[in-house]
Amino acid sequence: QVQLVESGGGVVQAGASLRLACAASGRIISTYAMGWFRQAPGKEREFVAAISRSGVSTLYADSVKSRFIISRDNAKNTVYLQMNSLKPEETAVYYCAARPWTTATDQHEYIYWGQGTQVTVSS
Repeated sequence: QVQLVESGGGVVQAGASLRLACAASGRIISTYAMGWFRQAPGKEREFVAAISRSGVSTLYADSVKSRFIISRDNAKNTVYLQMNSLKPEETAVYYCAARPWTTATDQHEYIYWGQGTQVTVSS
């Protein structure tokens, strides 16, 4: 079992930055690929970014490329999402998730999920 707890959400103005963190416990996350997803009100949950077990490989949704950076510190069992130049339409609950071995963009391939952290971007 892996328990995931997100933090770092909040209310910011458009153009601002936020750094989300996902702390894992229960098992060493170095054996898991990690992903960030988000769900806006009235919309389906969507892929944001993913990172391989070692941190060498990353994947991003086209909408966040060049603005968001996913990283991980396996020694701290923590994954991060640095979000820059935030837009109002990115207001959502952000979730981190874990799956064994390889990265994926499909949320259904992730086994463990956190409770989410709210990010609100005002215009």
